[in-house]
Amino acid sequence: MLKKQRTIQKEISYSGVGLHTGNPSTVTFKPANPNSGIRFKRTDLDECPEILADIDHVIDISRGTTIGQDSIVIHTVEHLLAAIAGLEIDNILVEIDSNEPPVGDGSALPFANILIDAGFKEQDYPKDYLVIEKTVSYTEEKRGIDIVVVPSDTFRITFMVDYRNPALGTQYTSLYSLEDEFLTEYAPSRTFCFLSEVEQLKEQGLIRGGNVDNAIVILDRKIDEGEFDRLKELFKIPKTTILGENGILDGKQLRFKNEPVRHKALDLIGDLALLGVPIIGNVMAARSGHAANVELVKILRKEIEKKKIRLKYQGKTPEGVFLDNNAIQKILPHRYPFLLVDKIIDLVPFERVIGVKNVTANEPYFVGHFPGYPIMPGVLIVEAMAQVGGILLLNVESNPEDKLVFFTNIDKVKFRKPVLPGDTLRFELEMIKYRRSICKMAGKAFVAEDLVCEAELMAAVIDR
Repeated sequence: MLKKQRTIQKEISYSGVGLHTGNPSTVTFKPANPNSGIRFKRTDLDECPEILADIDHVIDISRGTTIGQDSIVIHTVEHLLAAIAGLEIDNILVEIDSNEPPVGDGSALPFANILIDAGFKEQDYPKDYLVIEKTVSYTEEKRGIDIVVVPSDTFRITFMVDYRNPALGTQYTSLYSLEDEFLTEYAPSRTFCFLSEVEQLKEQGLIRGGNVDNAIVILDRKIDEGEFDRLKELFKIPKTTILGENGILDGKQLRFKNEPVRHKALDLIGDLALLGVPIIGNVMAARSGHAANVELVKILRKEIEKKKIRLKYQGKTPEGVFLDNNAIQKILPHRYPFLLVDKIIDLVPFERVIGVKNVTANEPYFVGHFPGYPIMPGVLIVEAMAQVGGILLLNVESNPEDKLVFFTNIDKVKFRKPVLPGDTLRFELEMIKYRRSICKMAGKAFVAEDLVCEAELMAAVIDR
């Protein structure tokens, strides 16, 4: 059974100070219309500008996730977003009278609790999902970061970290159900940092609102009482604060034995909300943070764009086909005998496209090129390559059916091997540059694994 979209029933507010800015802040959650997503509204600024909480508006991920538009900035939104996404709310307006939401106790629980108090309202529109159909991954080898998203019948998270610190060590967690586990098992997990990071963060002008009540500080090195007294004065820590025999400043007790890795999973839930739609898939992460989470969301956003293109032109396709010939004819103006691409097997907007041309003995040009030794003319190989590139270029336009692609320059053309009847040509093109409807692409043509042609093409998009 398909789920319907959800918002909240009534307006509700929460106040406090921002973790990094230390600014007093009040967020007011309000119901929103279907398909409007998660939006922030800066009520402290003239004209109360709004920012959609999506990946296109992420401007900083150094010590949290910051969104912005023009000169409008809202810092550290991940815990608030995690509460919204964890409670499966699709549409909501978040009014804020400062540049950072309250930190609360360092977890998503304060936000989750007041959203529950506001109540939920089912809307008469179906939820849209990104269903993971094939493995998607992001890796940073130097930092040992890996995130893999694999097909699953529901949304799941598996997270592992290794801090190489006796107070934490290797930690692991798995979330199997947002509905059953988010509120009790993940929303309460608090943000944390290591003592060795504290001075550095302070020097960077951060954690101005941080204290022992809204963050877990892990003791990752030994310090004497003299240095500790200096730190208390520097960070305005209460004099009664102790180092803690359990390896945590002030002896704070963890809410879960693996609370730090649960908080990492919480951050991931918040960052995934920037995708704009919930995921049906299993996200497996190792040592990931905000930067890697955001890169993953960028990759997943491309999968959404591909899904939109496919649905726009033809809907369901055979396995291994992205756009069939009927869909291609909705995009390109070419027709027999000059339509030289049979199918598109992959397309990533603004990046690359792979197309296929089946070369048959019935091609009309084989009659004269050449009698007794038919060879596909090189100019037509380049033309077919250009048509595949045209599909990539037109699909970065909002109304491709009203546009034409004119190729203005073809450079560095090389023909490596002849193309014969019965061959299957595979064209692979990558976008090198795109600016103001002018595009430069690098293309290669293969028969099996043999490179038969390569070229650089420049084109312009014009109105029909």
